[in-house]
Amino acid sequence: MIVFERAEGLTKYIELLKAKKHTIGFVPTMGALHEGHIALIEQAVSENTTVVVSVFVNPTQFNDKKDLENYPRMPHDDFEKCENAGATIVFAPSVEEIYPEPDTRLFDFGNLDKVMEGEHRPGHFNGVAQVVSRLFSIVNPHKAYFGKKDFQQLAIIKRMVEMLSIPVEIISCNTVREPDGLAKSSRNLLLSKEHRASAPLIYKTLTEARNFKGEKSVKETIKWVEGQINADTILKVEYFAIADSKTLEPISNWTDTNEAVGCIAVWAGKVRLIDNIVFNLK
Repeated sequence: MIVFERAEGLTKYIELLKAKKHTIGFVPTMGALHEGHIALIEQAVSENTTVVVSVFVNPTQFNDKKDLENYPRMPHDDFEKCENAGATIVFAPSVEEIYPEPDTRLFDFGNLDKVMEGEHRPGHFNGVAQVVSRLFSIVNPHKAYFGKKDFQQLAIIKRMVEMLSIPVEIISCNTVREPDGLAKSSRNLLLSKEHRASAPLIYKTLTEARNFKGEKSVKETIKWVEGQINADTILKVEYFAIADSKTLEPISNWTDTNEAVGCIAVWAGKVRLIDNIVFNLK
């Protein structure tokens, strides 16, 4: 496995590999790799000749400086995990390498980035689009792999690729979970023992809510989910929304769409956890 810190060297190396008919798979990460990331890397390895993993904590997608400062960083451990998973290349750039000049681009995603995460983290998805588009321009992959846990982010990236006509196939991969159902996340490392014990309630509640089709209205389902989780005194729902899975527009009735997604953000102390569940309504 090769580690690149400079964009120019990586781009030139990938050009050589493409000349040899290599297919390039790409897994962008912010490090602190867990089994969810490993699953993405392993899928990329199974489908491509060469796999690039980026390890870069992107400052432009954080609207809370403390969150950026506290984000877990363990690069050497990450490199070892990448190699063990079969990655060919790790790209670990500095902030200056990704942003030699301030990135002032503003993306218009319509309402896609205004709801749910976008409403509660203004500017977040613009930062995601900035860094992912920049990474795509450096790596020039054939395929890029993203987890469904970040459901709204996945929708944003797909829209960005269309808007910018980037020739990359976006591969969405299933959420990887702990045995107790908690979605794998780098932020889980920051949970206290007590909050970690309560956190599985999030997915348990979402799973139960998925069985309510025809029994409770959309409004009643939202109220029930919020009530179940908030009943745990150390968890606090920031939002729970049920929306069309493609447009992310909130729905009022189950008949408004064939497939809805329930997206949630929950505070476990000072750690913010997100998850989602898909309601197949056909």
